[in-house]
Amino acid sequence: MFGIPLPYIALAIGIALFGSYRGGYHFGWEDRDNDMKIAIAQKNDEARAKEAELGTKLIDQETKLRKAQDDVKKKQSAMHELARTGRLRLPAPSCPQVSPSATIATGNPQPSQPDESELERQTIATLIDLAAEGDKAITKLNACVSAYEEVRRIVNGQ
Repeated sequence: MFGIPLPYIALAIGIALFGSYRGGYHFGWEDRDNDMKIAIAQKNDEARAKEAELGTKLIDQETKLRKAQDDVKKKQSAMHELARTGRLRLPAPSCPQVSPSATIATGNPQPSQPDESELERQTIATLIDLAAEGDKAITKLNACVSAYEEVRRIVNGQ
């Protein structure tokens, strides 16, 4: 018929089909890779935006924590000043009433014992310091919880 034997035509058609398949496969992978690169770049941009937002929120929380700790220090200083001036005192324990016929013990107080008012001032100062430590710990814990909640809210996208 044409002078070209049938096996050569079948081989040429097979090579053409295989070549078009390989070309489409290769270009398809290139297109998919380019699409993936674009998607990865978009996700990276979103992640950077979230990181920036988280950074500003954490800086705000840190500022609030410092302000609260400064307030605790001011309160502690004011309480120490009240204790030094004697305006802050421990409540006196209630004493049972003594009968009028009771004898009064007399004697010289021992000079080696500390003055009761000095002992009371030391006790008050220790209580003030202990309360301030507790306030600072509570403030730090509350700031930590607030920061965690803020980060969780941003990350989860709520």
